[in-house]
Amino acid sequence: MKFFSRIKESLSKSANSISNGITGIFTKKTLDEDTLIELEGLLITSDLGVATSAKIIKGLKAKKFDKEISEEEIKESLAEEINLILKPCTGSLDIEIIEKPLCIMFVGVNGTGKTTSIGKIASKYISENKKIVIAACDTFRAAAVEQLQKWAERSGAIFFSGKENQDPASVAFQAYEEAIKQNVDVLLIDTAGRLQNKKQLMEELAKISRVLKKHNETLPHHTILVLDATTGQNAVSQAETFSEVAKITGLIVTKLDGSAKGGVVVALADKFKLPIYAVGVGEKIDDLRNFDPQDFANGLVGL
Repeated sequence: MKFFSRIKESLSKSANSISNGITGIFTKKTLDEDTLIELEGLLITSDLGVATSAKIIKGLKAKKFDKEISEEEIKESLAEEINLILKPCTGSLDIEIIEKPLCIMFVGVNGTGKTTSIGKIASKYISENKKIVIAACDTFRAAAVEQLQKWAERSGAIFFSGKENQDPASVAFQAYEEAIKQNVDVLLIDTAGRLQNKKQLMEELAKISRVLKKHNETLPHHTILVLDATTGQNAVSQAETFSEVAKITGLIVTKLDGSAKGGVVVALADKFKLPIYAVGVGEKIDDLRNFDPQDFANGLVGL
Protein backbone atom coordinates (compact mmCIF):
# COMPACT_ATOMS: atom_id res chain seq x y z
CA MET A 1 0.00 0.00 0.00
CA LYS A 2 2.90 2.30 0.82
CA PHE A 3 4.32 1.82 -2.69
CA PHE A 4 0.99 2.62 -4.30
CA SER A 5 0.59 5.87 -2.35
CA ARG A 6 4.14 6.93 -3.38
CA ILE A 7 3.67 5.94 -7.04
CA LYS A 8 0.27 7.68 -7.13
CA GLU A 9 1.84 10.82 -5.70
CA SER A 10 4.77 10.62 -8.13
CA LEU A 11 2.53 10.10 -11.13
CA SER A 12 0.13 12.88 -10.12
CA LYS A 13 1.25 15.22 -12.95
CA SER A 14 0.86 12.47 -15.57
CA ALA A 15 -2.41 11.26 -14.02
CA ASN A 16 -3.91 14.77 -13.90
CA SER A 17 -3.10 15.24 -17.57
CA ILE A 18 -4.76 11.95 -18.57
CA SER A 19 -7.66 12.21 -16.10
CA ASN A 20 -8.51 15.80 -17.05
CA GLY A 21 -8.20 14.86 -20.70
CA ILE A 22 -10.69 12.01 -20.26
CA THR A 23 -13.12 14.37 -18.53
CA GLY A 24 -12.83 16.79 -21.43
CA ILE A 25 -13.28 14.08 -24.06
CA PHE A 26 -15.97 12.02 -22.39
CA THR A 27 -19.12 14.03 -23.01
CA LYS A 28 -21.20 11.07 -24.22
CA LYS A 29 -22.10 7.82 -22.46
CA THR A 30 -21.13 5.65 -25.41
CA LEU A 31 -17.53 4.87 -26.35
CA ASP A 32 -17.81 5.54 -30.08
CA GLU A 33 -15.24 5.98 -32.85
CA ASP A 34 -14.82 9.74 -32.33
CA THR A 35 -14.20 9.31 -28.60
CA LEU A 36 -11.66 6.56 -29.23
CA ILE A 37 -9.77 8.80 -31.67
CA GLU A 38 -9.65 11.57 -29.06
CA LEU A 39 -8.52 9.10 -26.38
CA GLU A 40 -5.74 7.86 -28.65
CA GLY A 41 -4.57 11.44 -29.17
CA LEU A 42 -4.59 11.98 -25.41
CA LEU A 43 -2.40 8.91 -24.83
CA ILE A 44 0.06 10.02 -27.53
CA THR A 45 0.41 13.48 -25.97
CA SER A 46 0.90 11.76 -22.59
CA ASP A 47 4.11 10.15 -23.96
CA LEU A 48 2.83 6.61 -24.45
CA GLY A 49 3.95 6.84 -28.08
CA VAL A 50 2.00 6.30 -31.31
CA ALA A 51 2.32 2.50 -31.61
CA THR A 52 1.61 1.82 -27.93
CA SER A 53 -1.38 4.20 -27.86
CA ALA A 54 -2.85 2.48 -30.93
CA LYS A 55 -2.43 -0.93 -29.26
CA ILE A 56 -4.22 0.23 -26.10
CA ILE A 57 -7.10 1.78 -28.05
CA LYS A 58 -7.43 -1.41 -30.14
CA GLY A 59 -7.80 -3.45 -26.94
CA LEU A 60 -10.30 -0.96 -25.52
CA LYS A 61 -12.34 -0.99 -28.74
CA ALA A 62 -12.52 -4.79 -28.81
CA LYS A 63 -14.01 -4.90 -25.31
CA LYS A 64 -16.01 -1.69 -24.88
CA PHE A 65 -16.86 -0.27 -28.33
CA ASP A 66 -20.34 1.28 -28.67
CA LYS A 67 -21.23 0.27 -25.11
CA GLU A 68 -22.42 2.63 -22.40
CA ILE A 69 -19.51 3.36 -20.10
CA SER A 70 -18.70 5.78 -17.27
CA GLU A 71 -15.56 7.90 -16.89
CA GLU A 72 -14.38 5.62 -14.07
CA GLU A 73 -14.90 2.54 -16.25
CA ILE A 74 -12.82 4.12 -19.02
CA LYS A 75 -9.99 4.68 -16.55
CA GLU A 76 -10.29 1.12 -15.27
CA SER A 77 -10.25 -0.24 -18.82
CA LEU A 78 -7.24 1.89 -19.78
CA ALA A 79 -5.40 0.69 -16.65
CA GLU A 80 -6.22 -2.89 -17.60
CA GLU A 81 -4.79 -2.47 -21.11
CA ILE A 82 -1.70 -0.67 -19.78
CA ASN A 83 -1.13 -3.42 -17.22
CA LEU A 84 -1.21 -6.04 -19.99
CA ILE A 85 1.75 -4.25 -21.60
CA LEU A 86 3.64 -3.66 -18.35
CA LYS A 87 3.13 -7.04 -16.67
CA PRO A 88 5.70 -8.98 -18.78
CA CYS A 89 8.27 -6.31 -17.77
CA THR A 90 7.85 -6.79 -14.03
CA GLY A 91 11.28 -6.53 -12.46
CA SER A 92 12.83 -6.19 -9.04
CA LEU A 93 16.04 -5.00 -7.41
CA ASP A 94 16.04 -8.26 -5.45
CA ILE A 95 18.46 -9.76 -7.97
CA GLU A 96 19.60 -13.25 -7.13
CA ILE A 97 23.33 -13.55 -6.45
CA ILE A 98 24.15 -16.58 -8.55
CA GLU A 99 27.88 -16.15 -8.04
CA LYS A 100 29.96 -13.74 -5.97
CA PRO A 101 30.63 -11.02 -6.68
CA LEU A 102 27.48 -10.26 -8.65
CA CYS A 103 28.61 -7.70 -11.23
CA ILE A 104 26.10 -5.03 -12.32
CA MET A 105 27.10 -2.37 -14.84
CA PHE A 106 25.04 0.83 -15.08
CA VAL A 107 24.77 2.80 -18.31
CA GLY A 108 22.87 5.94 -19.33
CA VAL A 109 23.45 9.53 -20.36
CA ASN A 110 24.75 12.07 -17.87
CA GLY A 111 22.00 13.58 -15.74
CA THR A 112 19.57 10.65 -15.71
CA GLY A 113 20.17 9.89 -12.04
CA LYS A 114 22.50 6.96 -12.71
CA THR A 115 24.95 7.76 -9.90
CA THR A 116 22.13 8.45 -7.44
CA SER A 117 20.45 5.15 -8.39
CA ILE A 118 23.70 3.26 -7.75
CA GLY A 119 23.95 4.85 -4.30
CA LYS A 120 20.35 3.94 -3.46
CA ILE A 121 20.83 0.35 -4.65
CA ALA A 122 24.03 0.06 -2.61
CA SER A 123 22.11 1.29 0.43
CA LYS A 124 19.38 -1.30 -0.15
CA TYR A 125 21.86 -4.17 -0.42
CA ILE A 126 23.82 -3.03 2.62
CA SER A 127 20.59 -2.90 4.66
CA GLU A 128 20.27 -6.59 3.75
CA ASN A 129 23.76 -7.24 5.20
CA LYS A 130 25.45 -7.58 1.82
CA LYS A 131 28.98 -6.32 1.22
CA ILE A 132 29.18 -3.88 -1.72
CA VAL A 133 31.88 -2.31 -3.88
CA ILE A 134 31.03 0.74 -5.99
CA ALA A 135 33.43 1.34 -8.89
CA ALA A 136 33.81 4.73 -10.59
CA CYS A 137 34.54 4.09 -14.27
CA ASP A 138 33.69 7.57 -15.54
CA THR A 139 37.34 8.54 -15.15
CA PHE A 140 37.18 11.68 -17.31
CA ARG A 141 34.76 13.60 -15.06
CA ALA A 142 36.21 14.32 -11.61
CA ALA A 143 32.79 15.54 -10.44
CA ALA A 144 31.24 12.17 -11.31
CA VAL A 145 33.86 10.33 -9.25
CA GLU A 146 33.37 12.68 -6.28
CA GLN A 147 29.59 12.33 -6.40
CA LEU A 148 29.85 8.53 -6.48
CA GLN A 149 32.31 8.56 -3.58
CA LYS A 150 29.84 10.58 -1.50
CA TRP A 151 27.12 8.03 -2.22
CA ALA A 152 29.47 5.19 -1.26
CA GLU A 153 30.25 6.90 2.05
CA ARG A 154 26.58 7.64 2.66
CA SER A 155 25.48 4.07 1.98
CA GLY A 156 28.43 2.34 3.66
CA ALA A 157 29.80 0.75 0.48
CA ILE A 158 33.47 0.23 -0.36
CA PHE A 159 34.54 2.78 -2.98
CA PHE A 160 36.95 1.96 -5.81
CA SER A 161 38.34 4.43 -8.34
CA GLY A 162 41.28 4.60 -10.69
CA LYS A 163 43.50 7.49 -11.61
CA GLU A 164 42.21 10.53 -13.48
CA ASN A 165 41.84 9.74 -17.22
CA GLN A 166 42.67 6.06 -16.61
CA ASP A 167 41.18 3.65 -19.13
CA PRO A 168 37.67 2.87 -17.75
CA ALA A 169 37.96 -0.80 -18.74
CA SER A 170 41.13 -1.21 -16.65
CA VAL A 171 39.37 0.40 -13.66
CA ALA A 172 36.49 -2.09 -14.02
CA PHE A 173 38.96 -4.98 -14.29
CA GLN A 174 40.80 -3.87 -11.13
CA ALA A 175 37.51 -3.23 -9.29
CA TYR A 176 36.46 -6.82 -9.93
CA GLU A 177 39.82 -8.03 -8.58
CA GLU A 178 39.27 -5.89 -5.47
CA ALA A 179 35.73 -7.26 -5.08
CA ILE A 180 37.09 -10.82 -5.12
CA LYS A 181 39.87 -9.93 -2.68
CA GLN A 182 37.43 -8.38 -0.22
CA ASN A 183 34.88 -11.20 -0.67
CA VAL A 184 32.04 -8.80 -1.53
CA ASP A 185 28.56 -9.82 -2.62
CA VAL A 186 27.89 -7.20 -5.29
CA LEU A 187 30.04 -4.98 -7.51
CA LEU A 188 28.23 -1.92 -8.91
CA ILE A 189 29.99 -0.27 -11.86
CA ASP A 190 29.26 3.31 -12.92
CA THR A 191 30.10 4.27 -16.52
CA ALA A 192 30.29 7.46 -18.57
CA GLY A 193 27.30 8.76 -20.48
CA ARG A 194 28.65 11.11 -23.10
CA LEU A 195 26.31 10.75 -26.07
CA GLN A 196 27.94 13.70 -27.83
CA ASN A 197 30.44 11.21 -29.20
CA LYS A 198 28.36 8.08 -29.72
CA LYS A 199 31.15 6.10 -31.41
CA GLN A 200 33.59 6.71 -28.56
CA LEU A 201 30.95 5.79 -25.97
CA MET A 202 30.09 2.58 -27.81
CA GLU A 203 33.73 1.58 -27.96
CA GLU A 204 34.26 2.41 -24.28
CA LEU A 205 31.28 0.40 -23.01
CA ALA A 206 32.05 -2.52 -25.33
CA LYS A 207 35.63 -2.54 -24.05
CA ILE A 208 34.53 -2.57 -20.39
CA SER A 209 32.36 -5.64 -21.06
CA ARG A 210 35.12 -7.30 -23.09
CA VAL A 211 37.80 -6.72 -20.45
CA LEU A 212 35.54 -7.91 -17.61
CA LYS A 213 35.05 -11.16 -19.54
CA LYS A 214 38.78 -11.85 -19.09
CA HIS A 215 37.87 -12.52 -15.46
CA ASN A 216 34.74 -14.48 -16.27
CA GLU A 217 32.81 -14.99 -19.53
CA THR A 218 29.49 -14.29 -17.78
CA LEU A 219 30.49 -10.71 -16.84
CA PRO A 220 28.85 -8.32 -16.43
CA HIS A 221 25.94 -10.36 -15.04
CA HIS A 222 23.56 -7.45 -15.59
CA THR A 223 23.70 -4.21 -17.58
CA ILE A 224 21.07 -1.77 -16.37
CA LEU A 225 20.08 1.29 -18.41
CA VAL A 226 19.00 4.28 -16.31
CA LEU A 227 16.52 6.62 -18.02
CA ASP A 228 15.03 9.95 -16.95
CA ALA A 229 11.21 10.07 -17.22
CA THR A 230 11.22 13.85 -17.64
CA THR A 231 12.78 13.45 -21.11
CA GLY A 232 9.64 11.70 -22.40
CA GLN A 233 10.03 10.06 -25.82
CA ASN A 234 13.74 10.97 -25.81
CA ALA A 235 14.13 8.11 -23.29
CA VAL A 236 12.99 5.72 -26.04
CA SER A 237 15.69 6.95 -28.45
CA GLN A 238 18.30 6.68 -25.66
CA ALA A 239 17.24 3.07 -25.05
CA GLU A 240 17.66 2.37 -28.77
CA THR A 241 21.18 3.87 -28.72
CA PHE A 242 22.35 2.00 -25.64
CA SER A 243 20.86 -1.26 -26.92
CA GLU A 244 23.28 -0.92 -29.84
CA VAL A 245 26.15 -0.37 -27.39
CA ALA A 246 25.59 -3.10 -24.82
CA LYS A 247 23.38 -6.06 -24.02
CA ILE A 248 20.87 -4.27 -21.78
CA THR A 249 19.26 -6.65 -19.28
CA GLY A 250 16.84 -4.20 -17.66
CA LEU A 251 15.79 -0.61 -17.02
CA ILE A 252 15.50 1.84 -14.15
CA VAL A 253 13.30 4.88 -14.79
CA THR A 254 14.02 7.87 -12.54
CA LYS A 255 12.43 11.25 -11.71
CA LEU A 256 8.81 10.15 -12.05
CA ASP A 257 7.99 12.54 -9.21
CA GLY A 258 9.01 15.54 -11.30
CA SER A 259 7.41 14.55 -14.58
CA ALA A 260 4.14 14.69 -16.48
CA LYS A 261 5.67 12.21 -18.91
CA GLY A 262 5.25 9.00 -16.88
CA GLY A 263 3.51 7.40 -19.88
CA VAL A 264 6.93 6.86 -21.44
CA VAL A 265 7.38 3.85 -19.11
CA VAL A 266 4.56 2.13 -21.01
CA ALA A 267 6.17 2.98 -24.36
CA LEU A 268 9.52 1.59 -23.14
CA ALA A 269 7.92 -1.63 -21.90
CA ASP A 270 6.01 -2.12 -25.16
CA LYS A 271 8.99 -1.47 -27.43
CA PHE A 272 11.87 -3.15 -25.60
CA LYS A 273 10.17 -5.88 -23.51
CA LEU A 274 12.90 -5.50 -20.87
CA PRO A 275 12.43 -5.91 -17.12
CA ILE A 276 11.88 -2.61 -15.33
CA TYR A 277 13.89 -3.22 -12.19
CA ALA A 278 12.84 -0.06 -10.38
CA VAL A 279 11.32 3.40 -10.64
CA GLY A 280 12.52 6.55 -8.90
CA VAL A 281 9.75 8.23 -6.93
CA GLY A 282 11.70 10.85 -4.96
CA GLU A 283 15.04 12.08 -3.65
CA LYS A 284 15.26 10.05 -0.43
CA ILE A 285 17.63 7.10 -0.22
CA ASP A 286 14.73 4.61 -0.13
CA ASP A 287 12.79 6.28 -2.97
CA LEU A 288 13.96 3.83 -5.63
CA ARG A 289 11.23 1.19 -5.60
CA ASN A 290 10.64 -2.19 -7.18
CA PHE A 291 8.31 -1.87 -10.17
CA ASP A 292 4.68 -2.94 -9.69
CA PRO A 293 2.85 -2.85 -13.06
CA GLN A 294 -0.73 -2.78 -11.72
CA ASP A 295 0.02 0.01 -9.25
CA PHE A 296 1.80 1.93 -11.98
CA ALA A 297 -1.10 1.50 -14.44
CA ASN A 298 -3.65 2.60 -11.84
CA GLY A 299 -1.52 5.57 -10.79
CA LEU A 300 -0.98 6.68 -14.38
CA VAL A 301 -4.68 7.00 -15.20
CA GLY A 302 -5.57 8.52 -11.81
CA LEU A 303 -7.40 5.62 -10.20
